[in-house]
Amino acid sequence: MTEWTVLREMMLTNPAVRAEYDALADEFALVEELIKARAHSGLTQEEIARRMGTTQSVVARLESGKSMPSTRTLKKYAEATGTRLVIRFEPAA
Repeated sequence: MTEWTVLREMMLTNPAVRAEYDALADEFALVEELIKARAHSGLTQEEIARRMGTTQSVVARLESGKSMPSTRTLKKYAEATGTRLVIRFEPAA
């Protein structure tokens, strides 16, 4: 295991930390999907930005999870990466 994995697992044994981590699960999932789409496309953040008509720093912020993007922005990102945006509702766990 990497040092980060060990540290994360150790931190998540704290119930308060676990609750906060779990509360951010949707945001983490979105960031993961954005990064996977870019990696699959083989494009850089700069290339994605150019296709979206924006800047690399905007793409970096999207992929960092520091802001919640609009569906319009997500659609542009999907088009830039050659993917399709799919939004669905699932039963709560």
